[in-house]
Amino acid sequence: MIEAYLGVDTGSISTKGVIIDADKNIIARSYLWTEGDPTDAARRVVDELASQIDTSEVQVVSVGTTGSARRLVGAMLDAQVIKNEITAHAVGTTFLHPDVRTILEIGGQDSKIICVEGGIAVDYAMNTLCAAGTGSFLSSQAHRLGVEVEEFGAIALSSKKPANIAARCTVFAESDLVHKLQVGYSKEDIIAGLCRAVATNYLNNVGKGKKIVAPVVFQGGVSKNIGVVRAFEDALGMEVLVDPDGHLMGAFGAALLAADVPTSQRRPFAFDVDDFEFRTREVVCNRCANHCEIICVYKDDDLIDSWGNRCDRGAIRVGK
Repeated sequence: MIEAYLGVDTGSISTKGVIIDADKNIIARSYLWTEGDPTDAARRVVDELASQIDTSEVQVVSVGTTGSARRLVGAMLDAQVIKNEITAHAVGTTFLHPDVRTILEIGGQDSKIICVEGGIAVDYAMNTLCAAGTGSFLSSQAHRLGVEVEEFGAIALSSKKPANIAARCTVFAESDLVHKLQVGYSKEDIIAGLCRAVATNYLNNVGKGKKIVAPVVFQGGVSKNIGVVRAFEDALGMEVLVDPDGHLMGAFGAALLAADVPTSQRRPFAFDVDDFEFRTREVVCNRCANHCEIICVYKDDDLIDSWGNRCDRGAIRVGK
């Protein structure tokens, strides 16, 4: 029986999952849209991963979760490791690229930068307040232009004179894009301008005040857009590396963390998430002036986890 480790990264736009073996090789991978339902997305990812392995030969012995829904999905999958995105991305990237100094990441609705020294994350910044320059921003502009977002990169590289798009704000960017179309700019110049604006917006906001040192690794769904990669290289004046599994790096990092779980804490994962109903319920605690909103997670009718209380008076005992 081959021992393996599962990592799941559940974000607002996409949910990613990987299974790695004892040698830390990815033996199954999945990337699906979250579609506003993280528990269902986690189910679908786990099912897809299971279909890629022989479960009679491969036994997952520990699970790690990360992403914006890491606590919820962690409870659902009975994960031994639940870590934030910064930790998971840093662990995954430094494993594959030990000499990395700067990690750029742009996801569906947020972005982050991680500065690394000696294989350890020493500084980071995140942008979660505005979707300008993220994957959802590019998708919405692609829809407006009648182009598949997957085609953006190749089209951008064909531009001779990228348009100057103001992308500090989604609303302003859309207004500027419409104006550029109305005055006759070509689609390739506008698309190249959008790719350039994503890089510029990122560096002026997320990367503000950060020392970007090579080697630089770019990851997240937007890293698959070669137009944005080129824009970063032009802006930074250095090569920007994109790992083939860069869009799965959070899940890979979570799986690596799961692989470090002590043997005494490991337990077989049965891939039976479809056999149970998972639901959440919000409870407002009135035992003090905080009035905490506590999230309770149920597996069928059993309470399996809760969080959100800021003092012990709001603690809810699992199993009660």
